[in-house]
Amino acid sequence: MKSQLKSRQRGISFIGLIFVGGVLAVTGVVAAQVFPTVLEYQAVLKAVNKAKEGSTVAEVRSTFDKAAAIDDIKSITGKDIEVTKDGDRIVVSFAYNREIHLTGPAYLLLKYSGRSK
Repeated sequence: MKSQLKSRQRGISFIGLIFVGGVLAVTGVVAAQVFPTVLEYQAVLKAVNKAKEGSTVAEVRSTFDKAAAIDDIKSITGKDIEVTKDGDRIVVSFAYNREIHLTGPAYLLLKYSGRSK
């Protein structure tokens, strides 16, 4: 009798490949929707740091609104920022939420907050 060696196949099956591709596609779609909100958050931080140079609350909010118009910030306005004093320096802080609709009743809630340096 001849002994036959069974060769074992290695790798991923077609169903596994479809599953991995689907997971990567869904992750890519969600990342593509989250990325603009992260860019907007960075723009808000930049505008807040620019606005803290004002001397009055009205001036700080006006400076923020001007920077927000330039950077196309839609999630937050000058009315939404909080202006406080810490010793001699002005501190500008903010917090806002962004909802991203995924499918049906599912949403992704992103909570952004920060303060001037």
